[in-house]
Amino acid sequence: MKLVRYGAVGAEKPGLVEADGTIRDLSGHVADIGGKTLDPASLATLAKLDPKSLPAVSGKPRLGACVTGTGKFICIGLNYADHAAESGLQVPPEPVVFMKATSAIVGPDDDVLIPRGSQKTDWEVELGVVIGKTAKYVSEAEALDYVAGYCVAHDVSERAFQTERSGQWTKGKSCDTFGPTGPWLVTKDEIKDPQDLKMWLTVNGETMQNGSTRTMVYGVAFLVSYLSQFMSLQPGDIISTGTPPGVGMGMKPPRYLKDGDVVELGIEGLGSQRQTFKADV
Repeated sequence: MKLVRYGAVGAEKPGLVEADGTIRDLSGHVADIGGKTLDPASLATLAKLDPKSLPAVSGKPRLGACVTGTGKFICIGLNYADHAAESGLQVPPEPVVFMKATSAIVGPDDDVLIPRGSQKTDWEVELGVVIGKTAKYVSEAEALDYVAGYCVAHDVSERAFQTERSGQWTKGKSCDTFGPTGPWLVTKDEIKDPQDLKMWLTVNGETMQNGSTRTMVYGVAFLVSYLSQFMSLQPGDIISTGTPPGVGMGMKPPRYLKDGDVVELGIEGLGSQRQTFKADV
């Protein structure tokens, strides 16, 4: 299934996306896409519904973040060998883990605000993993049992805030609107192999990133298991698993986003996003 949240900010409704792109309203069956709705049993119940029996949503509504109630937005740094190389850094012996504030989460096509004082706002297309049930001390072999599905995640970053202001990376990753997710949550049964998905990103129509999850150093199952050794993973938590090469920071000379730039990005089988970047005045 492709599950979606649509409507005005703060008033999103749950929906299901048919193969032809029609959104069907799920509000008669679930309150929202998050929490208990992501449990395997709940998803199995939704999968049995006849989409044609659900009310069709007219027009092209705004899409919200594909999951609500996210308690933790966990990011993995330098998780693609080719991205680590362009950054001039070694592949880490264990995953680099940092947090992105949940207040950064927005819809897939919402505007992204370039924060005051920013000179180095950058792009990163990433595979998002959405947790479906509580995971604690799980093995790599059983890790995918705790995954509800996958989504496109845009890990927008302010590089000066991230690397030149001392301290941790979080403040360069957590600015408002720096976490577009969606357009939809694709349940894991629709993705044959999360380690073999093409991913891309363009800026003003120019291709910047053209990679694949094949070059991920630490795969999805490993990451879910690894993280669960340090913290419980809860339904609705998102793991953003790293980015392939082609980010602005890695260019010679570096290139960053400015007011009016349009970024489009997507992952095979998971849909695409489109954001206009605007100065936060």
